[in-house]
Amino acid sequence: MYKAPVEEIAFTLKHVAGMGEALSNGLFGDLGEDLVDAILSEAGRFATEEVAPLAEIGDRQGARLVDGEVRLPDGWRELYRNWIAGGWNGLTAPEAFGGQALPDMLNVAALEMWNSGSMAFALAPTLTMGAIEAVSAHGSAALKDKYLAKMVSGEWTGTMNLTEPHAGSDLGVLKARAERRDDGSYRISGQKIFITWGEHDAADNIIHLVLARLPDAPAGTRGISLFLVPKFLVNDDGSLGPRNDLFCHSLEHKLGIHGSPTCTMIYGDGRFGGEKGAIGWLIGEENKGLACMFTMMNNARLAVGMQGVAISEAATQKALAYARERTQGRAPDSTGAGMSPIVEHPDVARMLLTMKALTQGSRTISYACAHALDMSRRAGDNRHWQERAALLTPIAKSFSTDAGVEVASLGIQVHGGMGFIEETGAARYLRDARIAPIYEGTNGIQAIDLVTRKLPLSGGDQVTGFIAELKAIAKAVGRSNLDGFGETAARLAVAIADLDAATAWLLKALADGRAAEALAGASPYQRLFGLVLTGCYLAKGALAESGDGKGESRIALCRFAAENLLAETAALRDRVVNGAASLAAARILLA
Repeated sequence: MYKAPVEEIAFTLKHVAGMGEALSNGLFGDLGEDLVDAILSEAGRFATEEVAPLAEIGDRQGARLVDGEVRLPDGWRELYRNWIAGGWNGLTAPEAFGGQALPDMLNVAALEMWNSGSMAFALAPTLTMGAIEAVSAHGSAALKDKYLAKMVSGEWTGTMNLTEPHAGSDLGVLKARAERRDDGSYRISGQKIFITWGEHDAADNIIHLVLARLPDAPAGTRGISLFLVPKFLVNDDGSLGPRNDLFCHSLEHKLGIHGSPTCTMIYGDGRFGGEKGAIGWLIGEENKGLACMFTMMNNARLAVGMQGVAISEAATQKALAYARERTQGRAPDSTGAGMSPIVEHPDVARMLLTMKALTQGSRTISYACAHALDMSRRAGDNRHWQERAALLTPIAKSFSTDAGVEVASLGIQVHGGMGFIEETGAARYLRDARIAPIYEGTNGIQAIDLVTRKLPLSGGDQVTGFIAELKAIAKAVGRSNLDGFGETAARLAVAIADLDAATAWLLKALADGRAAEALAGASPYQRLFGLVLTGCYLAKGALAESGDGKGESRIALCRFAAENLLAETAALRDRVVNGAASLAAARILLA
């Protein structure tokens, strides 16, 4: 059974990702370490004692469509009500609407724990939090006053309606329609697919954010508008009115996250109400809905990164517990009688350490991204921190979710044949993890974003400045003179040099108009960056704890990562700079 690693989370937040310094500088107001620890401790208790025990039930039963209504797995409706009663939905929401306006760093740490307990359950608040941010940033005062308080409390949940059967990630070809009405409302019609928690029985109302196109809209993405479309219309006094003209047509039968209802939604076919068309209200300006939706999508991308972290943590815990209990054969250096626990076999130890290193690396990358978001709202140099958050977001999303799949797969391997049997629970983590590299823009799309939009920020100065910070970490390891690090400093320096060279090549390729060549190496570059960050952040954590005369285990994990994971960086660098050859081969072989 999963147990929230509260102490590890708190250490990473404070000593590696930057929260400790921000607290010391008073950037979070009255928030202090005692309150941070209390929030993390209670979130960990809830995730461990209340969410995790219902994860297997949710996986086995799944969400069900019964007589046109979606029913959640047994106990999940009560679990959600208990969750919102704890005030968890509003951690970072505006105080004006009942939120607590706490740092993003605290929220993503809590999201990690909810997702480790049950990724399928945590998807509901993940989407609601994103919807709150979009409405807060772009909604009219009237919409905020009518909807935000109930969304912040969690009494009403939120969704994101982008994808259509023919469109996938190409939002420019959306066909959902919106028609103006004289009272300022709009009538929405069309079909949306893959709508997470699009219908369920846990909340009193569901607030859908829907992308649609007006009759006179320009073609492509320049002609998309965003609308707020509630399941139940809301009266002026805040009470619920009649059912809006929308419904869940069917539930998707998925590889994993079975407890999460993934819906095909139909808007405006006349099933409910008088006049055909689901009633909605514009968010932001007409034909500028994609910019509004990106507020929600950027929030969701970091949240999806936390899903990768969460699955990695839960899968690692399960594999390690099994490896300590399962006996088989005799380890090479065993001195005891009988069979050895498989944790003592070198190859199993290698797999477990790989899992731990990828888990901690992806955790710190994601927390560092949240720290940059917090600093962009609170620190003086907003541009620097906005760019740092923008640079880290695609890496946090892609590296962490790829790690989630890799770690969950290794977890099955540690279990051996028992890992392939559903009853052990190891397989669920891999099934659940597999959607995360696809969610919120596939990891290939994240790589495109990283290379074409984020590397050129400030003429490349943001990424080169970041690499300079990583070089300083490697030098600090070398200056520490701690025997346990071995050749870690030198290996870090080599890996950072690989990242530096690949970055320079990509920036030049973009400047020379060779975008296709640059994109041929975008995904390898994304992994290269994530691995270097993993090595550096593990080193930063080891240095922080070694200052207290401790840190032996952190140094050992950092050294393992430097000697094993960072061995990939040279090959990844070569894959980046050989983009032209890869592209030429692809054009021949895939023609």
